[in-house]
Amino acid sequence: MRLYLASTSPARLSVLRAAGIDPICFSPEVDEDAEVAAREAELGRALTAPELTEYLGRLKAEDVVRRHGHEIDGLVLGGDSMFLLDGEILGKPHLPEVALERSRQHRGRTGVLHSGHWVIDHSGGEHRAAAGEVDTALVSLAADVTDAELAAYVATGEPLELAGGFAIDGLAGAFIESIEGAPSCVMGLSLPALRRLVTGLGHDYPALWNLGTALA
Repeated sequence: MRLYLASTSPARLSVLRAAGIDPICFSPEVDEDAEVAAREAELGRALTAPELTEYLGRLKAEDVVRRHGHEIDGLVLGGDSMFLLDGEILGKPHLPEVALERSRQHRGRTGVLHSGHWVIDHSGGEHRAAAGEVDTALVSLAADVTDAELAAYVATGEPLELAGGFAIDGLAGAFIESIEGAPSCVMGLSLPALRRLVTGLGHDYPALWNLGTALA
């Protein structure tokens, strides 16, 4: 069973490859702001952060199937992640000064990371079923991280394009004091959630293994 990833995220690709899955990647083309605005207008309320992550994951997966369905025989995975501190969604900081301020806010405290997933079963080249799930992890930044350490981290550029402004599998790993939940969830793709979705759609999760020692 082949997995198709509706994302160009290096972190999600890294998570899958480390887990023995080498997906075929497609870049989704979704106007997220417009789609979310339309959905919220339809509902008459704002989407919660977990709802947003699953909805955006669904839009990405459906877009890839719509544009590339003739090339797809397998499972299509779309996903999105959001980091919250004090209930406020902290997206990609983009700017060094924003990343530094957010890391100071997070220091000594615990934030919430939601990762939404949507899997479409397009095996045999046709849409058979779909399912979604949101996984959540709590991430605590050490209280004794100094301003100088945070400034040095931001200066590397690593956190600028990351939701929440940190990467547990990168240079910030030494600053993360604890994680409650699946570590892969914090990296934007919960492997336990993926397994549950795959098995829920009637497929064997190990059938996705196609890389490295997973085949030995």
